[in-house]
Amino acid sequence: MLSVRNSWIRYGSKIVVRDVSLDIPAGKMVALIGPNGSGKTTLVRGISGTLPLEKGRVTYQDHDLRDLPETDRAKLISVVPQITQFPAGFTVFETVSLGRTPYLGWMGKLSVKDIDLIEAAIMETSIGALREKDVLALSGGEQQRVVLARALAQDTPVLILDEPTAHLDLTYQIGLLTIVRRICTEKQLSVLIVLHDLNLAARFADAVAIMDEGQILTHGAPEAVLTKEILSPVFHLPMSVIRPEEFDYPVILPQ
Repeated sequence: MLSVRNSWIRYGSKIVVRDVSLDIPAGKMVALIGPNGSGKTTLVRGISGTLPLEKGRVTYQDHDLRDLPETDRAKLISVVPQITQFPAGFTVFETVSLGRTPYLGWMGKLSVKDIDLIEAAIMETSIGALREKDVLALSGGEQQRVVLARALAQDTPVLILDEPTAHLDLTYQIGLLTIVRRICTEKQLSVLIVLHDLNLAARFADAVAIMDEGQILTHGAPEAVLTKEILSPVFHLPMSVIRPEEFDYPVILPQ
């Protein structure tokens, strides 16, 4: 289990995340939601080690991640970032293979195990037909699957995704999250995913954490925390929450 305890994170001269505690158990997907500027991306960067913690701890199975070298931390946590810069001239296979970087020796040669994990990640994300294509020639939805495959090739027990559905059409949004949901369960990964779409959070997440002004306001099952009483003041917008008979999750509608 990945655990965040009493963590404070500074961005520049400002404390952006204040006293946050959160658990992401193995085999569970936790969605982090909240308005723009609430500290979601800063929290993700603090958990992954991109930003240092001002105070607090981030642990995986009781090991403090701050004590680990960057390479060792990369064997525990993989990240699908909000914005990805792709290397020019790389094929899909070569881009996905970058996920194996923490495991390579000084010669940088892929082993049989590395190649097997790369191929498995390509198949898991349904991009096998694209493996020899230039990654820069792909659509946005295809590129996002490549980024997910790269993270899966990293073969870590923790997966963090920062707004992976941004700028994707509905088909790619549902397709990507369906893959993440399945892999989370099959591989028993601890998954933290930042989402803006409340209905995607309700549909795919096991638990939802609502963040505002740098703090976690509440955390629990989607039906427990995605209520109009909680959401309306956070987003400064009247909300309706309904439960259609044909759905097994709540549906959120702005009024």
